[in-house]
Amino acid sequence: MTFWDFVADRWNRLVGEALLHVSAVVQCTVLAAAIGVGIGIAVHRSPLGSAVATALTSAILTIPSFALLGLLIPVLGLGAPPTVVALVLYGLLPIVRNTIVGLNGVDTSVRDAARGIGMSRAGVLTRVELRLAWPAILAGVRISTQMLMGIAAIAAYARGPGLGVEIFAGLTRAGSANATNQAIAGTLGIVILALLLDGIFALVGRYTVSRGIRGE
Repeated sequence: MTFWDFVADRWNRLVGEALLHVSAVVQCTVLAAAIGVGIGIAVHRSPLGSAVATALTSAILTIPSFALLGLLIPVLGLGAPPTVVALVLYGLLPIVRNTIVGLNGVDTSVRDAARGIGMSRAGVLTRVELRLAWPAILAGVRISTQMLMGIAAIAAYARGPGLGVEIFAGLTRAGSANATNQAIAGTLGIVILALLLDGIFALVGRYTVSRGIRGE
């Protein structure tokens, strides 16, 4: 059976797994963004706090995904829980770092002008600083999404959802009929999904970042 025949024969199953894969990644990215932006807001004014937050989130990425999932399985069991925790943890670094960089990049004179017209500190943060830092934050979210697309495949080790199931099944059955086709189908599916999501983020950036900030 050729690769394309294999894909046609398992189309419905592959589409279902692709939807589960992208759903898991998007939901975990949203959670990571909420946590990461919150951390960035909390520490960006403190050089020590920023350094600690960046160091801790960087340290998470040094943990091999198999090892982290292996540590989470005894505590959370198999399936979605360890997958969600692992993906959220891995997605934090780019978001935290870019939030800190974006907020610190806001011109002090802009903050002072906002306060001068009577804005509260919360108003300056939400209506001025976060808006100006948005391109950097969005770039961090975009990087995290691309990272998690690949890491999510490893979640099949913990019986997580997605196209990693096809990759693991193909590698486990290496040498048997259609094993290679199965692994390639899962891998190619992840690449296509990653490109589609990246295109969506490019559109989001175009329509949510003002022309003045983009330099147009």
